[in-house]
Amino acid sequence: MADSLYSDGTPTGLRLKIGVMGSASGELTDQQLKNCFDLGQAIAENNCVCVTGACPGLPYETAKGVKAKGGLVVGISPGLSLDEHLYKYHSPIDYTDVLIFTGSGLMGREISNIRTCDIVVIVGGRSGTLGEFSIAYDEGKLIGVLTGTGGIADFLQEIERVVSKNTGSKILYEPDPRKLIDLLLEEYKSRHYLKPSIFSGKIC
Repeated sequence: MADSLYSDGTPTGLRLKIGVMGSASGELTDQQLKNCFDLGQAIAENNCVCVTGACPGLPYETAKGVKAKGGLVVGISPGLSLDEHLYKYHSPIDYTDVLIFTGSGLMGREISNIRTCDIVVIVGGRSGTLGEFSIAYDEGKLIGVLTGTGGIADFLQEIERVVSKNTGSKILYEPDPRKLIDLLLEEYKSRHYLKPSIFSGKIC
């Protein structure tokens, strides 16, 4: 297994996948949208693949930023077909390169969202995003929180303190989207790749 990693921990032949989970609806400010667009640009500039729930809102704005820099976006759809994705879930297909149909519904696809990612970023969000955070936290993922984006993103430090559960997960908080991506990649490539999830069977 060690032979499949570069010296900085990057898997050989694979690009790191950064999932962006957050508000798909609600009132979104210009600053929130700009932060997420900049986040997407930073993901693409670092040659990482962006994973979203193929939904509107803040993840959609992030996908726009990724595509503005020629990056790759993978969408994990709650639907079982393109028709369901478009007309049952009223979700977009533009700014997405690969659309994966789970047929699991909005809540069921959260597990696929998280397990597809090497790193998870939380932006804004309400109950659905809180569920994605909980899965990522319980499964030992490296998590970045783009603070100042409203919703649960601005309450997760308190939630982390209350939960206080040793899962191997590490959470980084940062209001600057480009700095957040830099910090997450440094952490992943220097330490977290040794135990990317609770399923790895390795000890950091």
